[in-house]
Amino acid sequence: MTTISANTACCKSFALDPLKMKDWEIAEAAEATMKPIGDIADDLGLIDDELIPMGKYIGKVDFMKVLDRLNGRPQGKYIDVTAITPTPLGEGKTTTTMGLVQGLGKIGRRVVGAIRQPSGGPTFNIKGSAAGGGLAQCIPLSPLSLGLTGDIDKITNAHNLMMVALTSRMQHERNYDDEKLAKRNLRRLDIDPARVQVKWVIDFCAQALRNITIGKGDKMDGFEMESGFAIAVSSELMAILAVAQDLADLRRRIGKMVVAYDKQGNEVTTADLEVDGAMTAWMVEALKPNLMQTIEGQPCFVHAGPFANIAIGQSSILADRIGLKLCDYLVTESGFGADIGFEKFWNLKCRYSGLTPNAVVIVATIRALKMHGGGPAVKPGLPLPDIYKEENLGLVEKGCENLIAHIETVKKSGVRPVVCINSFYTDTEDEINLVRRIAEANGAFCALSEHWLKGGEGAIELAEAVVEACREKNEFKFLYELDMPLHERIETIARDVYGASGVTYTPAAKAKLDLFEKDPQARKLGTCMVKTHLSLSHDPDLKGRPTGWELPISDILVYKGAGFLVPVAGAIKLMPGTGSDPAYRRIDVDTDTGRIRGLF
Repeated sequence: MTTISANTACCKSFALDPLKMKDWEIAEAAEATMKPIGDIADDLGLIDDELIPMGKYIGKVDFMKVLDRLNGRPQGKYIDVTAITPTPLGEGKTTTTMGLVQGLGKIGRRVVGAIRQPSGGPTFNIKGSAAGGGLAQCIPLSPLSLGLTGDIDKITNAHNLMMVALTSRMQHERNYDDEKLAKRNLRRLDIDPARVQVKWVIDFCAQALRNITIGKGDKMDGFEMESGFAIAVSSELMAILAVAQDLADLRRRIGKMVVAYDKQGNEVTTADLEVDGAMTAWMVEALKPNLMQTIEGQPCFVHAGPFANIAIGQSSILADRIGLKLCDYLVTESGFGADIGFEKFWNLKCRYSGLTPNAVVIVATIRALKMHGGGPAVKPGLPLPDIYKEENLGLVEKGCENLIAHIETVKKSGVRPVVCINSFYTDTEDEINLVRRIAEANGAFCALSEHWLKGGEGAIELAEAVVEACREKNEFKFLYELDMPLHERIETIARDVYGASGVTYTPAAKAKLDLFEKDPQARKLGTCMVKTHLSLSHDPDLKGRPTGWELPISDILVYKGAGFLVPVAGAIKLMPGTGSDPAYRRIDVDTDTGRIRGLF
């Protein structure tokens, strides 16, 4: 078996210094010594036509050929990376994923990463891209951040084709009687415009499109009704991409998507609209995972999308299955904190894939712990208050209540977590030692990692802790079984993961709950919660480990294709908004070289 080697020449040749360089400058310098994608594929052990080059440094992988060839081969160790409740700036989960991959490479392990593709919304808004940072990045940065191989575009087109099919059908049924419909080989679906379940999608944070009226004009201009847009990565199609096992499974799931209800209360699916086949045609190439590399030259799959607060937020099952057959350690990423990303990895992704983790990494920063301990608000686009750059053991200790909650969540799955202290250069030794003592006292492994500053070399302690954790025998178990009634599942997640004292429902949500409880098919679906990522609760202003609160469910969506019921907690939106100082103000092109500047 080929050894997956690290490309450390880039760091030596360019004297990369994260303290003096922006992430895009580091990425641009490192890209000068990238391996061609064919070499990455060779290192990974791909053969013949299993790699589909998409330019010199990016490829797609024919998963069916790989899985057929490697059927029966033992799989590697499976590691999930999650986090504590983050600040609005994020705590470096992708950076840690890349750093851990590089660190495992440094200690001689065959390792592959699996991360999610950045969405255009955050990339051009406040949070930026999702390539990692410092000396722990996935490259090349610009293609990764600006559409990659077009998977999100394909999801957008397939989803909006569904909306075209829906709205045109509603127009034609209004304009034609049954005889004219029959001549066009159409049956009347009698769609209830008040019970349309989906909106259009676009991959930007466009709050002005959340609520719109469509179809204005005369009878040939469409069916007039209230509609709107969600962000593309929240589409059920992205969830389907994340959980689909093969093309046949993708096709079956797309055909089960519920678009609306008719006036008698029956489901109207994409199959009823006869658009499911065409939607699948858009998605065929998107089903193939993308192959890239870390800044040190290890293979990294990039597949499926972000936003675990409003979607499943996981790297794809297919990317994980391929990676586990090709390496000794597969490091995959779940969105946001363990209350959201890991909970969905644990109870949805693992349930559907049949895979179980050998280790779970919880990323924590001193900065976030201080915020949870009562520090001042962290505002994107504004300078970080000085208290976050100075030693304050009291804030750190109080903030560790949030860390303990996430440790307890992971332990409920039967896995002993590894707490990664993602080091910032402003952290002090006493602050780090305090977190280490608290993490270990609460039953976790703990490791300091300086991957942002030092790359793989700085992640060796973390890599060794993960290897040790993988040696432990765990007793993985789900939080709930699918025969548990939906209301009990929601309450179990709310109490045991979020720390709520109970659950409340709006009348509309309660009516849907009662309907789904009576539906034998709906009762078998998983539960994919929608909740803010900025708090363990539904309220983003409640930091630390809040107690004495109830989780308010405002709606329940149905994603029958993906296999989920989706309870919506609080006032969270499926279309984020763009802030007052978005990243696009600093992104530009060097017209002499064509290089992109300003991505982060």
